Amino acid sequence: MPHEPGYPHRSTASPHRPLRVGVQLPEVERDVRWPALLDMARRAEDVGLDSLWVGDHLLYRFDDGSTRGPWEAWTLLAALAGVTSRVTLGPLVAATAFRSPFLLAKQASTLDEISDGRFVLALGAGWNPVEFAALGAPFDHRIARFEEAFTIIRTLLRDGRVDLVGRYYTARDAELVPRGPTPGGPPLMVGSIGPRMLAATVPHVDAWNAWYADTGNTVAGAVAAGTSLDAALQAAARPADEVARTVAVLVQLPGGSGRTMGDTAESQHVAPLTGSAEQIAAGLRGYAAAGITEVQLVLDPITAESIQALAPVLALLDS
Repeated sequence: MPHEPGYPHRSTASPHRPLRVGVQLPEVERDVRWPALLDMARRAEDVGLDSLWVGDHLLYRFDDGSTRGPWEAWTLLAALAGVTSRVTLGPLVAATAFRSPFLLAKQASTLDEISDGRFVLALGAGWNPVEFAALGAPFDHRIARFEEAFTIIRTLLRDGRVDLVGRYYTARDAELVPRGPTPGGPPLMVGSIGPRMLAATVPHVDAWNAWYADTGNTVAGAVAAGTSLDAALQAAARPADEVARTVAVLVQLPGGSGRTMGDTAESQHVAPLTGSAEQIAAGLRGYAAAGITEVQLVLDPITAESIQALAPVLALLDS
């Protein structure tokens, strides 16, 4: 059963909003410095967004040989926690392969403390071989490694201690002290549509996330992606509404011309949600009607002005 208080299902900005609305901050679209990120975070709170998300990646190499890299996600999340007061914060999603499970649990508990309980730990196995090679992290048996790391992480966050010697990871007499303010640790989210990943995590997580390339950026695609979650919930004997359903949604605003992403090859073929404030709000209402409780908007372009331009969309959702 999920721990209390679990994943937030309600908007922190409006009791009438049909679903929570967050935004993913820029990653490798351009060289974005801290003052610009700070401005975006503050505008996000000012316009009434519910959450801020940061990609947990290290290095991208594109087909033409060029490279781009984002800022380190956990350092950035700690800084964002210190300059915001209401929005939920989290990685979208943290790769368990990049850090030892004990260290990752320690980081999550620390961010839970800094944010005063506004942190969500979203986890995945990672997918980009370029950054695995740069980090010196093994790329083989990624799901098996994730399963073992996830056991250590969730046990530390839920129970405060674990003693495990596994095939890939060891945590001997590990204890998580001090503990953050959220009873049982921060909410856990899994970012995957894979049956094996869901089988390992759904008995324990509070929320699920699908990336927009995996849903075709449509409501129907989000519903289809959720069928694997439904199967995992049934196998775990958990009610269908016990795990919050969240999806990333690509939204193009005036000035958008395509957002450079690490998975550009897949994302280029996805049509963005676009149009007037009324059309975008209607599109988001469609996700809410399909049972999605939160969307993480991937804005094109991702600028402070784009975040400000969401104000009329949120006003329509709140009306």
